[in-house]
Order: sequence, then structure tokens, then C-alpha cells
Amino acid sequence: MIQPKEILGRWVELFNQYDADGLAALYTEDCINHQTPNGIVQGREAIRAMFRSEFEQFEMVCIVENIFQDGNVGMLEWKDPKGLRGCGFFWIENGQIAYQRGYWDKLSFMNQQSGA
Repeated sequence: MIQPKEILGRWVELFNQYDADGLAALYTEDCINHQTPNGIVQGREAIRAMFRSEFEQFEMVCIVENIFQDGNVGMLEWKDPKGLRGCGFFWIENGQIAYQRGYWDKLSFMNQQSGA
């Protein structure tokens, strides 16, 4: 059985390739992605659209600081080249992401993207 750490490693690879389709395939059909600064996105197709939109608008890189797991939950601590930091929690069911919650500072992110 695939472990949460393996899924998170694959998630980071696909994220850094800006592969919205590959990322969407990691999620269950009725998944929930709750990025606390942005709100809740529900369903694989909505998550695919979210990633596509974000990849078109923003320059983003995920550098892994730590990946942990506890049972079926994977935890990702990350940073980007400009110093933004955050963390995500991923609940895995049957080898796919059923629920994700992320924490990061949206103001710092938007300031980075605008060059402020």
C-alpha cells in the first residue's frame, strides 16, 4: 500500500512541474482542499481548475523542509525560494488525497508575486 509520504513526494514533484492534471489525479473524486487563506475547494475537477488558474497567475516553487506521516495523514512543511513558508496536512484514503488543509501567509505571498 502506498504511504502518505510517497504521495506527498509525488505531489511536490507534480506541483513543481505545474502539472494540474497530474495533481488532480492524486485526489479522490469528492475531495476537499481547504487552503485557510483562500477557503474550501471541493471535488477533483474544481481542484484541477484551481491549480490551473494558480499556475497561470503565479510563480510558485515548493521546496520540502520536512515530510512526516502519522497513520493515514501526511504532513508537509515547505518553503519557496523567496522565503515564504507554510505547511499542509493531507488525509489519505485508498491511496488518494481525500482532504487537504494548508496554512501560509497570503499577504506575504501576494507581496512576493507583485515584487513588493
